[in-house]
Amino acid sequence: MLLALAQWLAQDIRFFSVFNYITLRTVLAAMTALVISFMVGPAMIRKLTAYKIGQSVRSDGPQTHLVKAGTPTMGGALILVSIAITTLLWGDLHNRYVWVVLLTTLGFGAIGWVDDYRKVVHRNPKGLSARAKMGWQSVIALVAGAYLWSIASLPAHTELIVPFLKFIVFPLSALTFIVLSYFVIVGTSNAVNLTDGLDGLAIMPTVMVSGALSIFAYVAGNAVFSKYLGIPYIPGAGELAIFCGAIAGAGLAFLWFNAYPAEVFMGDVGALALGAALGVVAVIVRQELVLFIMGGVFVVEAVSVMIQVASFKLTGKRVFRMAPLHHHYELKGWKETQVVVRFWIITMLLVLLGLATLKLR
Repeated sequence: MLLALAQWLAQDIRFFSVFNYITLRTVLAAMTALVISFMVGPAMIRKLTAYKIGQSVRSDGPQTHLVKAGTPTMGGALILVSIAITTLLWGDLHNRYVWVVLLTTLGFGAIGWVDDYRKVVHRNPKGLSARAKMGWQSVIALVAGAYLWSIASLPAHTELIVPFLKFIVFPLSALTFIVLSYFVIVGTSNAVNLTDGLDGLAIMPTVMVSGALSIFAYVAGNAVFSKYLGIPYIPGAGELAIFCGAIAGAGLAFLWFNAYPAEVFMGDVGALALGAALGVVAVIVRQELVLFIMGGVFVVEAVSVMIQVASFKLTGKRVFRMAPLHHHYELKGWKETQVVVRFWIITMLLVLLGLATLKLR
């Protein structure tokens, strides 16, 4: 909206042409999302508290978590509102990729919202059934993957790129591309959701990964930079930097309220949506394997759950004291803040490694 206004004003006032630069709009998007979240956050937390939309805590988990019972949840709605408004303000609304990522994010957010609502309002501990949750996630992810395949204009837009190996790419058929997109989007969504178990644990890695993806999006959408760095040129992908900037800004503002001791939790409405957002951006800019590297904390958290469940079903024994992995370290004696900050540090290193793939090829 503001981009269209700036372009109209630029016809008579040259100054407004500066808003055509994606880099400037990315910074403005991050700042706008930050301000919106700071302005709306306190009021939303008060409303959630008044409506007694509080988090329930597992009795078999770390005993230090019992004090968190009743802390307002579903705060992820604040993040989604900030991202949506900011993207609509600063993004190019004629860009198809912008609508793909925005609608996918909001779709997964809606699934999470229904799940959270049933848990905390209807007091149904199961929330949305696993089958229904996975079913709706699958529908959205498959539709997104199929649409991205249909608008791909060059073979490079659907190839699987191997990090650090410049000349190794794998052409994908329509089926393999859609299936890969499905696993990336749904997998990342649920991995972020599993990670969201400690104050600030999921949101800061999400901010760091989204910031890195904004760089990949900008480079992929720039003909000169993409050619120089040897990655596919994807016209229009640069606009996703604005979307990623909005995630970073909204995420940092949410961290203000979610840092230990948290005033609010994001809930499934935020975690599922943010994970899907990272996944679909990675698919568009052809950096699925780089996302796997940068989101290593999310991956390990999800894998720890799968290993724990498989081991218990097959042998009756648990590999970890508790899954996801962050609870294992808590039960080993790490303080919650130690787990969170150390996982942040690991994510920072992995993000830097992911960014290194731009040049080390």
